[in-house]
Amino acid sequence: MAQSGKGKLNYRCPLCFMRDIDMDMFYDRDKKEYYCLRCQYTGDEADVLAKNEMVRMKYRRMYDRITDFEEEAK
Repeated sequence: MAQSGKGKLNYRCPLCFMRDIDMDMFYDRDKKEYYCLRCQYTGDEADVLAKNEMVRMKYRRMYDRITDFEEEAK
């Protein structure tokens, strides 16, 4: 998605990201918070970053090649 009219950086909506939907958030300068057009989530920058870190746990081993399945089961 293009970044025109958004905040400092492109942040993903944490609620949409949990459902594997890549939705960018918009920034409201008056309220100093980010909001999602799809699911009506709102939050400040710290809240968005913290929730996105929690969601990233789902993908933490995405680039690891797992070859020893016996060790993983323990």
